[in-house]
Amino acid sequence: MAGYRRQLYRDDAVVLRVQKLGESDRIITLLTRRHGRLRAVARGVRRTTSRFGARLEPFGHVDLQIAGDPKGEQGSSLHSISQVEAVQLYGKAFVADYPRYTAASAIAETAERLTPVEREPSLRLFQLTLGGLRALADGEHASTLVLDAYLLRGMGLAGWAPALVACAVCGTPGRHGAFSVPAGGCVCPDCRPPGAAHPAPATLGLMAALASGDWRTADAAEQAHRRECSGLVAAHLQWHLERGLRSLPLVDRGSTGGERTERARHAPRRPDAVDVASDAAPDVAKEAQ
Repeated sequence: MAGYRRQLYRDDAVVLRVQKLGESDRIITLLTRRHGRLRAVARGVRRTTSRFGARLEPFGHVDLQIAGDPKGEQGSSLHSISQVEAVQLYGKAFVADYPRYTAASAIAETAERLTPVEREPSLRLFQLTLGGLRALADGEHASTLVLDAYLLRGMGLAGWAPALVACAVCGTPGRHGAFSVPAGGCVCPDCRPPGAAHPAPATLGLMAALASGDWRTADAAEQAHRRECSGLVAAHLQWHLERGLRSLPLVDRGSTGGERTERARHAPRRPDAVDVASDAAPDVAKEAQ
């Protein structure tokens, strides 16, 4: 638009993905606190002389100054990053840890898929994503448990949470033994469709523990039940997304999680980050000021 001058605005964000652009630039996909998911160009960050290229790596929590229309009504839909300050670069805590790195990749891809519309605010998903990366950096729980807890709670925010304490079809309360992805979760004997899975009761208990934040129960789960839980969670998510996640097949399901690193132990914590490794499901309904 002739005569249009780009606005400057600030926001903090989680870096979800980076793509090469030209010889020295990158397109950064961000999940921001106040403006939802957006893409922005970081010019010159691939040069060795770049002042903030290292801060715009995946899984980092950064504070940004961005040039463009926050509402996307004027000018290009691709904004430009003019300033970056690192809040906490979580990727450094597990860049050499394959299980945690692949779990973080799945979290980032899921966050992007759960925000199909750019610049649509999603504060609760932003906080959940930040809390998930923080839990992976802490290393207190197995990376697969953190990932499955994130996926279950992310589906809850999207309205796709699987029914675990009542029949998904008729609503009959109780822990039912069959699980049907197309039906929406656990189903009673009367509503059980053909082909429904029959997971172990401990697997359904693990899913309920991860969804509610009962980490004492989750950490005590056997490896076989963790694997079965991961399969059901992944199937339920991809059914509703109507496409697969490229990062899920790469996740190491055999690891019990790495030790907490010194850097992660002393990392500053944002008070409004949703911790998926908390003992109780956090209340994130109130927007941070």
